[in-house]
Amino acid sequence: MPSFDVVSKIDLAELDNAVNQTKKELSTRYDFQGTHADVVLAPDNTAITVKANSEDRVQAAKEVLLTKLAKRNISLFALEYGDIEKTGLHNVKQVIKLQQGIPVEKSKELVKLLKDSKMKVQGSIQADQLRVTGKNRDDLQAAIALFRKEQDRLKLDMQFINFRD
Repeated sequence: MPSFDVVSKIDLAELDNAVNQTKKELSTRYDFQGTHADVVLAPDNTAITVKANSEDRVQAAKEVLLTKLAKRNISLFALEYGDIEKTGLHNVKQVIKLQQGIPVEKSKELVKLLKDSKMKVQGSIQADQLRVTGKNRDDLQAAIALFRKEQDRLKLDMQFINFRD
């Protein structure tokens, strides 16, 4: 039976490049001089920390980061923003978590979406991905089109891999 997998993954090399470009821009821009603005990628690639000496500088540094991520085709749906918190006397930081994989509740929504559409396909949740199987290729392509249409509403970055006949 034909099938494909729905995943949500971030290209870690592109993420690292975007963070490094942001660091470089923050170090050279005049409006960030003396603000101690910095962007740090966690060693396990699960979060990005944006630091500066004021909330507005954190917001500005975050905007620079988001533009670099968008230019490198990293979906902003994969980011989960934490609160801006004070760290020490004059410093502020914000932690941005990176979402790798499809959360279970989103997977359940996708399966429900398939069932409600009355397509002749079935979805099965497998850890952090969703496998969709059907009897013919046209049904699977219709399911992909449905997922792409609902991608913005679900606020989920999806890639479709392992399309097998």
